[in-house]
Amino acid sequence: MGCVPSALSKRPPLQLDSTLASHAVASPNHGERLSTASPPLLILHYTGMPDGELALARLSDPASQVSCHYLVAEDGCIIQMVPESRRAWHAGQSSWEGVSDINSHSIGIEIVNPGHEWGYRDFPDVQMAAVKALCLDITARHGIRPQHVLGHSDIAPLRKIDPGERFDWAGLAEAGVGLHVPPAAISGGRFFCEGESGQPIEALQAMFSLYGYGIEVNGVYDALTKAVVTAFQRHFRQARVDGVCDASTIETLRLLILARQAL
Repeated sequence: MGCVPSALSKRPPLQLDSTLASHAVASPNHGERLSTASPPLLILHYTGMPDGELALARLSDPASQVSCHYLVAEDGCIIQMVPESRRAWHAGQSSWEGVSDINSHSIGIEIVNPGHEWGYRDFPDVQMAAVKALCLDITARHGIRPQHVLGHSDIAPLRKIDPGERFDWAGLAEAGVGLHVPPAAISGGRFFCEGESGQPIEALQAMFSLYGYGIEVNGVYDALTKAVVTAFQRHFRQARVDGVCDASTIETLRLLILARQAL
């Protein structure tokens, strides 16, 4: 994207919080955090636009009402857009572990990728290396726990699907960022899908709620439950993303809960 177009390079200066950021483009879209504590969540997004320059322009346009703390280009260039002390507008209506104002409790990273609408593709190695380094820096400085490194789809499963099933969550965890377990093999056996109800569905919903997802434990495999299962698969069981809670999905969730409890 040529890291910063000249028109945007003339924005007011922004002091960099991370030494890994090579450029600053100040977005006007931010406000006061409603929590004075260090943000406990790190949220990863893809830009979902045809190219990085368009994404950068939108994230710095006051009319868009959206922003992020950092933008990572496909060539690995890291651009800071909002001070970490400020509330960037990246999460929208979302929740995790009962917290609904995710923007006040998080740092948001946008990763340049056209997304599902514009030709979703793998994230280049150089870009992923930059994302890993930036995440390590942020989580270390703010004490963000592994289970609190999340995708946009995790916190807003009915609305969002990014960063998607091509994002290398396993590689990120191997680098020391985020919580991940090897997904259980896909096989036959009992499965649950939209429209079913009963105690097994209630137990399933309770497991997702225990991990942190914003899901109602009502015993009905409704649209929200399907969306949560789909979001979970995009993050933790990427080989098949269909919203059907099969044995592989349930076992992966069980192992993930155990891994979280062991931290």
